[in-house]
Amino acid sequence: MSADGSQKLLRIDLTSRSASEESIPREIMARYIGGAGLGVKYVFDEVPPETDPLSVENKLILACGPFTGTSIPCSSRMAVVAKSPLTGGMALGLTGGHFPSELAHAGYIAIIVQGKAEQPTFVAITGESVRFHDAAHVWGTRTSDCQQIIKDRLNNQNYRVACIGPAGEKLSRMACIINERRAAGRKGFGAIMGSKNLKAIAVLGTESVGIADDESFRQQRKQMGRWMKESPVLYPFFAKYGTSRGIDGHGARGYFPARNFQDTGEFVPIETLGSEARQAQTIGHASCAECPVGCGQLMLARTGRHAGILTEGPEYETIYSFGGQTGVADLDSVIAADRLSDEFGLDTMSAGVSIGFAMELFERGLLSSEDVDGLDLSFGNHESMLTLLEKIAMREGFGDVLADGVRVAAARLGKDTEYYAMHVKGLELPAYDPRGAMAQGMNLATAFTGADHNRGYAIQEIFGVPVPFEADRFSTERKGELTKWNQDVRTAVCDCPTLCAFVFDTALAAHALEHTAAVMNAVTGIELTPEEVQRVGERINNLARVFNVRAGFSRADDTLPTRVLTEPLKAGASKGHVVGVDEFNAMLDEYYLARGWDLATGVPSREKLAELGLEEALE
Repeated sequence: MSADGSQKLLRIDLTSRSASEESIPREIMARYIGGAGLGVKYVFDEVPPETDPLSVENKLILACGPFTGTSIPCSSRMAVVAKSPLTGGMALGLTGGHFPSELAHAGYIAIIVQGKAEQPTFVAITGESVRFHDAAHVWGTRTSDCQQIIKDRLNNQNYRVACIGPAGEKLSRMACIINERRAAGRKGFGAIMGSKNLKAIAVLGTESVGIADDESFRQQRKQMGRWMKESPVLYPFFAKYGTSRGIDGHGARGYFPARNFQDTGEFVPIETLGSEARQAQTIGHASCAECPVGCGQLMLARTGRHAGILTEGPEYETIYSFGGQTGVADLDSVIAADRLSDEFGLDTMSAGVSIGFAMELFERGLLSSEDVDGLDLSFGNHESMLTLLEKIAMREGFGDVLADGVRVAAARLGKDTEYYAMHVKGLELPAYDPRGAMAQGMNLATAFTGADHNRGYAIQEIFGVPVPFEADRFSTERKGELTKWNQDVRTAVCDCPTLCAFVFDTALAAHALEHTAAVMNAVTGIELTPEEVQRVGERINNLARVFNVRAGFSRADDTLPTRVLTEPLKAGASKGHVVGVDEFNAMLDEYYLARGWDLATGVPSREKLAELGLEEALE
């Protein structure tokens, strides 16, 4: 950070193989904080909404926040932003590990990647230089091998590497970016890198991140540590089990989705995939930089042909996608699928949901054995699941049909298969059945990224956190208002500074706005009130909405799959519950009113944009 509060941005032009530094003014930092805010701002300003996401005109933004690289716990996070190949709208993903902190220590809060290299390329960044290297020798490699080969080629094992696997090279719209074993997942960021012939970015940092007020910073860091220790959940449970604890609780409450959302509440494999079952195969823990929690679970497959496969996870969402969604109750197979996805650079959620979609079509007779390359795609067939996963990554046979997600697959297959495609705006549904958690469902329907639980996670329904107020998960009352709060606050206090959302969920929710304002002031000298912090989140969500509107999105896209809206759950603790078309529309009206958007179209009003100071959106 410069003395005037500005930050440095690195612009990489692959076409000309050149790089240049730019200064992000203090006033932009105050309005957008960093991370997701900077990414959305630069994509809005520089990527026309009609741009083909896999064309040379799309840009890829990797943006840390002002907390990244400091000793604030759990702050090694980075936002990745672009126009999505999967949804066609504004894409935002977050990733952790050590790469974000390394980028901050190299002196940059953000990277903008533009253009297209003539041949496979990787870029090596330090605080002193940016070098372009031929990547022909690593093109086609899996992600672990790619990272190690690049470190060897640079003759320095301290580099941190973010790369794509074969799925990104083959432009799968569900491909992600992998750094170590952490993913910038969903929405197709890996395909964007592949379309630019960019195999990897390696970064090595040697600088410290400047702090504007050391004493205030130490006080805020100490206070955050106290809140984390006082949490009844964070260290006793989350540090031990990670997100996998979710299958026990969410399964018991009846909203753990199963078999393509047909059998939610009926197929709940807690005994074989739950947190206690996983403890027998957990051999260690992993953490991101500056994280005292260490929620990453190192798990080892121990039986059959998968014996010896190690993965960091599988996390809750992956247990859902390769377990619940496919009807597979074998833990070793889920571990193997998780590791394969990381190596190929595939998003586990989109891949697993796509396989579950195909399994239902197969069981309903809408796909024949011949259609699916002779595989038996019955629910629960773990061998077919793993075979099809590899086919998706390599675009082989029927895998090519699924490689771009369920929306594209349904369009290719026809036969009324769209009904069984569980997605919003092209992004596959995550591990929460909206019929058991209404605000969580409203977020999936309205998030600018599509069915993305991380944009406005309903902690009130899922964890019982009474902030800003208590919420009955089956009630429709005030769920539009609550969804707006969740989206704006999570964006502002997690995705922008940047800070791990798990810590927010488990320890900081009641203090998050005040804490973010105080740490922002201590780190950067930029003074924001808690209300102004929340307004940053609202500003970003509105700017992303305008981008999507210009790209062709409307109220019709803010919806949920028909199955979720109309079919009551058949079993479990949420049995009999359904979202309901009329109920959903009433919640959506309330959400639009809370946002200040037109009820008929979902377009932000000129008054709201002016109130937020979004002159660029008004134009």
